[in-house]
Amino acid sequence: MNIKKPLNLAVRWAALAAATAALSAHAQIKIGEINSYKAQPAFLEPYKKGMELAVEQINAKGGVLGKKIEIISRDDNANPGDMVRAAEELVSREKVDLLAGAFLSHTGMALADFAKQKKVFYLAGEPLTDKMTWQGGNQYTFRLRPGTFMQAAMLVPEAVKLKKKRWAVVYPNYEYGQSAVAAFKTLLKAAQPDVEFIAEQATPLGKIEAGPVVQALADAKPDAIFNVLFGADLSKFVREGNTRGLFEGRAVVSVLTGEPEYLDPLKDEAPNGWLVTGYPWNGVSIPAHKAFLDAYQAKFKDYPRLGSVVGYSMIMAAAAGLEKAKSTDSDKLVAAFKGLQFDSPFGKVTFRPEDHQSTMGAFVGKTKNEGGKGVMVDYVYYDGADARFQPSAADVKKSRAAD
Repeated sequence: MNIKKPLNLAVRWAALAAATAALSAHAQIKIGEINSYKAQPAFLEPYKKGMELAVEQINAKGGVLGKKIEIISRDDNANPGDMVRAAEELVSREKVDLLAGAFLSHTGMALADFAKQKKVFYLAGEPLTDKMTWQGGNQYTFRLRPGTFMQAAMLVPEAVKLKKKRWAVVYPNYEYGQSAVAAFKTLLKAAQPDVEFIAEQATPLGKIEAGPVVQALADAKPDAIFNVLFGADLSKFVREGNTRGLFEGRAVVSVLTGEPEYLDPLKDEAPNGWLVTGYPWNGVSIPAHKAFLDAYQAKFKDYPRLGSVVGYSMIMAAAAGLEKAKSTDSDKLVAAFKGLQFDSPFGKVTFRPEDHQSTMGAFVGKTKNEGGKGVMVDYVYYDGADARFQPSAADVKKSRAAD
């Protein structure tokens, strides 16, 4: 019996299958995306839906550079070490074309450093610390959302109008919280030189002991409070603050609190009159947002959160950058992203060449408890391209001297 011929045929089929698999792999553009899904589901579940919608729309139009986009996601367990390990696996084993994602600022900084060391393009969607694009910025890292300086700069003019002298601050004690407080203090002191910061409560992320924190702030008797807490920490703080009367007759300025993922869970405990940044999803009337809103609601039978906008916009920005670069090469992507303009649900957004920060803006308004639910009222959208909300090119150059 001659088995040589069948064996040769089997070998040929195996080789053909391998070649087909390799060709199939190259027929897709792989985005390696890493985030703290288990630790921060309120923001990141809508964010993942936003990415899914963007990929669906892009691929329905033929993809990018003639290839479909594929997202390969990993969870960083809210840990910088796990973030780096996930990035290494995505680059080395999965052969992704670029990296994206991160929510927490300390994990985002770890991924930015990995991108710098490995010379891999990284598009940060959410990490808000100013070190992402300024003091710790690097050639391979670009950031979508307005950082802590930008959001503080949008809030400070309204905070000055409150005419409050004695301030207390409360924040999660890690990179984002520290960065937000530093920016707010610097900008408020510059605008109102007689301001005093008389009390400070720095709490472990996700582990606030709200009772003692609220009591310490109340004992300091501030005229106003600057809050940087979010998620479950915010809910506990608000509940305890309401119980102990911390907010009665006292102004509160708060970063992120107007985002539905953090405002909605407060329900009938939602505060009135806080000055916040956020996302009034049902009140944004520009055509770009209406198209996004309609598509999102049709697909998911739900309303978008800010995470939805971030996930969607991040993938749309990546697609626009790939088209402009006409390549997945990291250095070509870096060159393409400098000055890149793309369409987001908030309108046109540009990545600044000098610091790789996008001009995506933020909504500033007030909270209102309306029928047992928190909403944003009296809001206005501040465009991140406004020079009031960005450092000068000279200051950027100085802060990025080591880039």
